[in-house]
Amino acid sequence: MEQFKGQPRLPKFAVPKRYDIWLKPDLAACKFAGSVAIDVDVVSKTKFIVLNAAELSVTDAAVSFTPKGSSQVLEPWKVELIEQDEILVLEFRKTLPIGLGVLAIGFEGTLNDGMKGFYRSKYEHNGEKKNMAVTQFEPADARRCFPCWDEPACKATFKITLDVPSELVALSNMTIIDEKVDGPTKTVFYQESPIMSTYLVAVVIGLFDYVEDHTSDGIKVRVYTQVGEKNQGKFALHVAVKTLELYKEYFAVPYSLPKLDMIAIPDFAAGAMENYGLVTYRETALLYDEQHSAAANKQRVATVVAHELAHQWFGNLVTMEWWTHLWLNEGFATWVSYLATDSLFPEWKTWTQFLDESTQGLRLDGLAESHPIEVEINHAGEIDEIFDAIIYKKGASVIRMLQSYLGAECFQKSLAAYIKKHACSNAKTEDLWAALEEGSGEPVNKLMNSWTKQKGYPVVSVSIKDQKLEFEQTQFLSSGSQGDGQWIVPISLCCGSYEACKNFLLQDRSTSINADGAPSWIKVNVDQTGFYRVKYDESLAAKLRSAIESKALSPTDRFGILDDTFAFCMARQLPLSSLFTLMSAYREELEYTVLSNLISISFKVARIAADATPELMDNIKQFFISLFQYSAEKLGWEPKQGESHLDAMLRGEILTALAVFGHEETQKEASRRFNAFLEDRNTPLLPPDTRKAAYVAVMQAVNSSNRSGYDSLLRVYRETDLSQEKTRILSSLPSCPDPNIIQEVLQFIPFLEVRSQDAVFGLDVSHEGRDTAWTWLKENWEPILKTYGSGFLITHIVCAVVSPFSSFEKAEEVEEFFSTRADPAIARTLKQSIEWVHINAQWVQSVQNEEHLAEAVQELAYRKYWGFCLLLIRLWNFLCKIVKSLFHLH
Repeated sequence: MEQFKGQPRLPKFAVPKRYDIWLKPDLAACKFAGSVAIDVDVVSKTKFIVLNAAELSVTDAAVSFTPKGSSQVLEPWKVELIEQDEILVLEFRKTLPIGLGVLAIGFEGTLNDGMKGFYRSKYEHNGEKKNMAVTQFEPADARRCFPCWDEPACKATFKITLDVPSELVALSNMTIIDEKVDGPTKTVFYQESPIMSTYLVAVVIGLFDYVEDHTSDGIKVRVYTQVGEKNQGKFALHVAVKTLELYKEYFAVPYSLPKLDMIAIPDFAAGAMENYGLVTYRETALLYDEQHSAAANKQRVATVVAHELAHQWFGNLVTMEWWTHLWLNEGFATWVSYLATDSLFPEWKTWTQFLDESTQGLRLDGLAESHPIEVEINHAGEIDEIFDAIIYKKGASVIRMLQSYLGAECFQKSLAAYIKKHACSNAKTEDLWAALEEGSGEPVNKLMNSWTKQKGYPVVSVSIKDQKLEFEQTQFLSSGSQGDGQWIVPISLCCGSYEACKNFLLQDRSTSINADGAPSWIKVNVDQTGFYRVKYDESLAAKLRSAIESKALSPTDRFGILDDTFAFCMARQLPLSSLFTLMSAYREELEYTVLSNLISISFKVARIAADATPELMDNIKQFFISLFQYSAEKLGWEPKQGESHLDAMLRGEILTALAVFGHEETQKEASRRFNAFLEDRNTPLLPPDTRKAAYVAVMQAVNSSNRSGYDSLLRVYRETDLSQEKTRILSSLPSCPDPNIIQEVLQFIPFLEVRSQDAVFGLDVSHEGRDTAWTWLKENWEPILKTYGSGFLITHIVCAVVSPFSSFEKAEEVEEFFSTRADPAIARTLKQSIEWVHINAQWVQSVQNEEHLAEAVQELAYRKYWGFCLLLIRLWNFLCKIVKSLFHLH
């Protein structure tokens, strides 16, 4: 049996064709019993059958193999569960006959509390605490529920039967075909599924309400919620029905199951999971309360639903062959979710907001410790860590770049051909490129390999010399180092107008083209459709700054120039003063996505400046306050009749920023409205869109001797049933500048009243709370590791606590601590987090050595009064015009 240990994949001498699964969970004892009969095709001579199993109890007597057409039952003479490799090895005395047979296995397991495999989630019904049973099998946890070939390429059909308490709702991928009640227990039989991978099998058992609708072609769609909350599922139901219809047209293939169920799960590690026909969600990603959910919550529900339903085609119908090609699932679903949301809600300007996805991809891919989109996976334990911004956000961004290059119509038709060709089977990245190449006639494989098979991305430097525009590409790294990557870069540029655009492929290190005169400005990477950064020479950068002030550029291009400049400052290729100068050009910015990024950049710069030049912090905060006051005054605290969805989202972000930077008027008004909210939770003075701003403002004033605001927020947290309200509060508490309060917040997290999935919201601590959070992590590492183990959440916790530091000494301390606590589930994340600490430390040193920074900050900080004077002048001129018109004076 030694030959099967330590292997990345299962041997191929036997493959599954069909599973007949029976499960009987005991929700009180948190255990389950089960059996599986697998139709197996033995394709080559072997005495072994090797499949996946983990954390299951399998008895030798409960295992047998019966060749098709034979009455002889073969029993293995050796059964070994190898836990470190999560495999079950069955050895028979004789070589198994080639062809079909039935492998039968009986087993028992635990309904764990780790939010993976077959697990338990807690909920309340009529004041009584209960358990529900839930599955989460992606990426490789079906093996924790039943023995199986737990690899995406091993597709099969699934026939599921459940024994459950009679009063409970039992859901699976397919519709119920029969149900037999026997007193307190019922047996539920489900229709056999189409061919699919094990990670898409799903079961949920508990008490639920639902709302229901149908698509125009008769697909039944339901949203399941906890009892009494079904009205919160209506918005997601509307989005789901419309999205299914849209995807049917776009992919030119109908949805392939008779029903689609979507269900909100109280304890859920990821955002959502695309199980075929039974999509599971965090409550915050599926439920929308008209009275207490913010506009941002509504948008998240829409995009997450659109993402998961895209998987019903891209992932479920056509499945990646191995986890190396995970991006085919997640990158495409991310990109398509914006396509669907934009179609349903064009007023949300989601393609402008897509830049947030690109930026997160660029940030992670600017690390030396990044990885290619197609990443080699050698063990199941490595898979969880690649569910990151490279797979989702860079993946989506290069798809958008390719669609922009090939054209929307050509891209859509080629995509539909790809899905039709590979339906009910598996595909690799090369299969997609082949379909797009055939449909477009372009060398897609050659073009895209440079983007998916190597990590990183280029910075394209642009300069003008002798009436020629010169372009040069180098690999961008946030550390300021220079990589050796080279890409085929689709370049787009506009010269002084969006009417005058050019496109070409930059295939070499450098090239030049004619400048065609002296345009007022030149913008490269038009609308930020390319996954690269652009660095302009001084004269071109100055012209773009003027174009921003004169509002000549689109929001996407204003966003791009800002984000690239910030990245170059972080990499020490530009001084911080140049970023401040550029940011001042955005004083009258009103576009949501641009301002949201401006706020995010302000927070990051403030943290670096607090370490580098604490003596300048008052002026820096004053500069940021002056930067956001124009839009804050435009929006105010009160929602306006008929205002846009984007203004509703922006109001909360702007007010939060002003509160954090110490704007007294904002903090006083927040306190007034918060006190009114404490008296009346339905007061119009504090609607959902501005609640987080008020909570953060309240926490700015909290300290050990003045803790009333903190205690009040905890009371609201404990009294609310709405998960979105809980996460709003939980993410506000750690903004307090008092480390003693941060210590209390961190002690509050492990208590049962904060669900494990939500712990990370409490770790985005203030600058002053970093050391407190690090001490907490060190002191609690063993229980943290035990609670979160492998999976998505442990990586978020490590990154949240480690990456905000900005000293080489702290990087050494972190490395030393984890040197004796190595865990494969966090290996990549830990390296990335430590790299961020080094980048921050280098940036701090650079800022400390920057000349004239103090003068630049002081001048910009108080330039707001120039704007006030300008406003008075404009008002005076306007009054003069009125007087002149009244008296006909000239």
